[in-house]
Amino acid sequence: MKLVILGGGGFRVPLVYGALLGDHAEGRVTEVVLHDLDAGRLGAVARVLAEQAAGVQDAPTVTATTDLDEALRGADFVFSAIRVGGLEGRAADERVALAEGVLGQETVGAGGIAYGLRTVPVAVDIARRVRELAPDAWVINFTNPAGLVTEAMSRHIGDRVIGICDSPVGLGRRVARMLGGDPDEAYIDYVGLNHLGWLRGLRIGGRDELPRLMADSEMLGSFEEGRLFGPEWLQSLGSIPNEYLHYYYFNREAVRAYQEAEQTRGAFLRDQQARFYDELKGNGASTSALRAWDETRAEREATYMSENREAAGVGERAAEDLESGGYEKVALALMRAIARDERTTLILNVRNRTTLSALDAEAVIEVPCSVDANGAHPLATDPLPGHATGLVCAVKAVEREVLSAAESGSRATAVKAFALHPLVDSVAVARRLLDGYREAHPGLGYLDRA
Repeated sequence: MKLVILGGGGFRVPLVYGALLGDHAEGRVTEVVLHDLDAGRLGAVARVLAEQAAGVQDAPTVTATTDLDEALRGADFVFSAIRVGGLEGRAADERVALAEGVLGQETVGAGGIAYGLRTVPVAVDIARRVRELAPDAWVINFTNPAGLVTEAMSRHIGDRVIGICDSPVGLGRRVARMLGGDPDEAYIDYVGLNHLGWLRGLRIGGRDELPRLMADSEMLGSFEEGRLFGPEWLQSLGSIPNEYLHYYYFNREAVRAYQEAEQTRGAFLRDQQARFYDELKGNGASTSALRAWDETRAEREATYMSENREAAGVGERAAEDLESGGYEKVALALMRAIARDERTTLILNVRNRTTLSALDAEAVIEVPCSVDANGAHPLATDPLPGHATGLVCAVKAVEREVLSAAESGSRATAVKAFALHPLVDSVAVARRLLDGYREAHPGLGYLDRA
């Protein structure tokens, strides 16, 4: 099978290739094509992959190209992991928002809207080219904001695009371990939108064990989300929120922590990854690309959401919380289930159909899905409580305004998207945000219609 990775010069690509190296079953990926607009980054990542493959029998071949059409032809699967504007764009998103006193995180609030306005037109073009050049391919979308981008692409290639995120899986695995269960065997009752969901139950051996955790304040406060939100708030909710909901529930504290930080997360990653790519470029073959990548990745994981932990007063990440859900593992499990008709259940971003009655059928949501050769099918779920439904509907309405603005080029619609977001509390601020983002990102010049 041929797998195409868009954004193939991205820092996390070796995670995907490393997972592929452990797959020796029939029907596995035999060819990997990396596509990126930056030939230098492509070369650096290709070096890491070559070291990973050293000594591995029948390792998938790797080629790299800056030609999108060349990459897509004949693809069986396409992993879309692009970052329009790069990490400098993310850093600018953060700066513009913080200057207005609102959150600039890359997927939440003003920063997420700006990122979406930059990314949706590019993602739509990719979807159209996939439809033309590889109509039988499945697209697995990693690109953030994952739910918004998946919905944009689904309007052109339907259910053949599926969005993934490792955050719900990581949460579920941490909770399962706290309850003494096998994370690989537990069923995670998780519902919401991407980066806006709640774990409402966790079944081990058919029994929901979450109430046992919720009743034990000491145990509840001993893992990542418990320390971040605090046991008392989790018990009030009766569920465990995705870590990104800290930006909503503790917004003022998060914004203040971002404003007081020495540098924002985007700026940190920009500088960190620049050092990594420059090191490989400057040292040629004298540096182990794989070792340099491993060291950079360890630092990246340890500093994840550091501002939020500072706002919550919980200090450094605990060693047992450093393991993510493994987005590469989710992606490969999804790909295997489709390619080999190996039925499985995964938390994915898919079209709602009738799963959440508060949303229409085309709205992309993040829920457990049954996966087989015909794709991903959302499982029936209980309704969300009123407070969660209200937040989901409000944020989905904003996503729809972003999609409308990206399609129409309407400045007024873009302003509306910013103004309606729960974390932007002023139409005047919304207008200044758009002006600031247009100045920072020339690519947003298309938003010039009344």
